[in-house]
Amino acid sequence: MKISLLLPLCLLFSTTLALDLDINDQDSICSAAGTVVNGMLDYYDGKKYGGVVGMFQAPYYWWEAGHAWGGVLDYWYYCQNDSVEDVLYSSLMAQRGNNNDFIPKNQSTTEGNDDQGFWGIFVMSAAERNFTEPKDKDVPDWLSMSQAVYNTMWERWDSDSCSGGLRWQIFTWNSGYDHKNTVSNACLFQMASRLARFTGNDSYVETAETVYQWLIDTQFVVDGDKAYVYDGADISNNCSDIVKLEWSYNYGLLIGGAAYLYNYTESDDWLQKLTSLVNGAKDFFKDDIMYERACQGADNCNNDQRSFKAVFSRALGMTTRLVPSLYDEIRPLLESSAEAAAKSCSGGSDGVTCGLDWTKGSWDNKYGLGEQMCALEIFNSLLAPESPAPYNHENEGVGQGNVDAGKDSDSTSLDRSDLKIETKDRAGAAIVTAICLLILIIGSIWMIM
Repeated sequence: MKISLLLPLCLLFSTTLALDLDINDQDSICSAAGTVVNGMLDYYDGKKYGGVVGMFQAPYYWWEAGHAWGGVLDYWYYCQNDSVEDVLYSSLMAQRGNNNDFIPKNQSTTEGNDDQGFWGIFVMSAAERNFTEPKDKDVPDWLSMSQAVYNTMWERWDSDSCSGGLRWQIFTWNSGYDHKNTVSNACLFQMASRLARFTGNDSYVETAETVYQWLIDTQFVVDGDKAYVYDGADISNNCSDIVKLEWSYNYGLLIGGAAYLYNYTESDDWLQKLTSLVNGAKDFFKDDIMYERACQGADNCNNDQRSFKAVFSRALGMTTRLVPSLYDEIRPLLESSAEAAAKSCSGGSDGVTCGLDWTKGSWDNKYGLGEQMCALEIFNSLLAPESPAPYNHENEGVGQGNVDAGKDSDSTSLDRSDLKIETKDRAGAAIVTAICLLILIIGSIWMIM
C-alpha cells in the first residue's frame, strides 16, 4: 500500500486503524481481503507508463506475480468480486507466451522451472474456477495451457543426474542450472495432482507418484509420522549434500498437491503422506500463529521469503476443503493466524498496510507485496471450506484441454532454441556486411596514402 514520506510523523500522531475482521462472518472476511487486494494493486506495474501487463514493480520477480494473481483469483471466486476480473484476464493473456506454456519472451533468459510452475498453478486455478476463457478462438483454453506447462516441465525431467528430478533452472546459462531443488519439483507434483483430479487421467497420478518418490529417495523429503522438507542440493555428489533449510512454501506446495491427489484417489497412502506433511508443517506456527521460522526470527527474510506464507496458507485452506478429516486439526491454526494478520495490517499512512511478523500483535514496520499476499491468502483460507471445491470434468468444469499441449514447443528443450533466420534477415545482413567491407577498404587506402 501507499507509504507516505511523512510516515514517522503519521505514526506518532495517528490512531491505529487495523483491519476489522470477524473470522466467522464471510462479509467481514471478504471486506478485509478486498482491502488487502487494493494494497497489492498499489505495487502493480501493468497500468503504469512503460509498465508490463501482469508484472509487479521491481524488486518483485515474475514467479511472485503468478502466485499473487492466484490469490486474487481465489478472492474473485470466494467473494464474487468482478472488479478484479479484467486485471486477472489481461495478466494471463499477456504472460502466457507465444507457445501458451508460460515461457514468455520477456522472461525466457531468466525463468526457472519454479517460476513457470507458479504461473502454471495460477492458470490451473483459472481452469478449476471456470474463469472467463480466452475470447480469441485461436487461443487455447486455460486447461490446455495448464497441460502445456505440465508437459514442458515433465519433458525436462533429468535422469542423467541424481537419478531424476527437475533442475532449478531451465536454461544452461543461468546460475543454479546445476542445482535441483524441492520447489521446482513440488510445483510439478502439484500440477500433476491437480490435472489428475480435473481430467481423471491416471497418467498424471503416475507422474505425481514418480516426483514424490524421487523427493523421498533423494531425502529432500524425509517421510514418517512427521515429515521434514528440505531445500535442495547441487547435482555434484549425486545431490547428497543437501541444504537443510526448511521453508513454508515447500511444505505448502507438497501439502496442496497431496490434498488434491488424496481427494481424487482416496488412497490411504496419500492420506498418510499428507498427514505427515501437515504434522511437519506445525513447526511453522509460534503460539498458533504462522511465521517463516528460517528467517523471521533473525529478521533477515528477503523479498521472496516474505511471501512464502502465502503459498503455505492457500495450501492449508484448500486441504480443509478437500480433506475434511483434517479440518479440525488445521482450522484453529488458520483462524488464530488470520486474527493476528488482521492486527498486523495496521501500518502505513492509510492505517491498513500489512506487516510481516504476525506474532507481534501490531504492525512491525515491514511492508511490501509479499506482506500483502500473505495476509490475503490467510483470509482466503478461511473461505475455502465454505465454498464449492475446485471444479473438474465430473463436476461443472468446462475446460476441454489438450493432453498434448506444449509437446511441440521448443521451450521444452534445455538448450537454447535455434534462431529463425528469414530471407529479409539474410538480405539485411548482406547489406551491413558490404558497408563494413567498404569502410574497411577506404580506411586501408587512406592509411596507405
